[in-house]
Amino acid sequence: CSAIDACESSNGGCSAKAECRRTTPGNRACVCSAGYTGDGIVCIEINPCLVNNGGCDRNAECTQTGPNQAVCNCLKGYSGDGKTCTYISLCSQNNGGCSEFAICNDTELTERTCTCKPNYIGDGFKCRGNIFQELLRNSNTSKFYFHLEALSITDITGPGPFTLFVPHTDVLNSDPQVKEWIAKGVMAQVLRYHMVGCANLLYKDLTAITNLTSLHGDLIHISYSQNSLVLNNKAEIILSDAVGTNGVIHIINQILVP
Repeated sequence: CSAIDACESSNGGCSAKAECRRTTPGNRACVCSAGYTGDGIVCIEINPCLVNNGGCDRNAECTQTGPNQAVCNCLKGYSGDGKTCTYISLCSQNNGGCSEFAICNDTELTERTCTCKPNYIGDGFKCRGNIFQELLRNSNTSKFYFHLEALSITDITGPGPFTLFVPHTDVLNSDPQVKEWIAKGVMAQVLRYHMVGCANLLYKDLTAITNLTSLHGDLIHISYSQNSLVLNNKAEIILSDAVGTNGVIHIINQILVP
């Protein structure tokens, strides 16, 4: 007589995902394979994500890849290996894309707000201070700023409002009259002729005006033709409406002479 091998035929009646183990002659035990659970007759694949998120961080997604196998991936807005995920602050890098003169606040995942700091105005992505500060920050107007500084002219640092017509830096650098005015001590009058007090006049406002009185005291004549604003029949406004906290800057292509 020979012992009957209960596992010999059809895996002993065990599940295809189970191991049939001979115990005593004619008997066997069914044991589910690794990664499966059940009584051996029926074996079900274990999904580790169903328990404790598969060991992933609570801010990670657990994805089953096989029997009792899974990968962890941090959710959007978080970084890490999936087992540990750290919140990514948008504001932590480059001020969140906000202006250097703005405050960046994280609001929601992948969201943030930009708000200009006190004494600055703008949308948070672009923030401007007073027009005296803005002259220096723009290479097109910085030469005008340096002339004001050299002569200690601080009119436009006040609350304003002011409207400035600033000759482009290239014009101030190339016009030979500038050196003559400085030598004669009249540069301050020339600079003040480009300033208008008690008015915050945007380009559209200027189209309806014919004359303005400068801080120097002389009139500035304004004409509008062929979609261009021209001052004193010679200087054209080439860039406009740089708005600061105490006024607005327009850039012109020639120097105004009182």
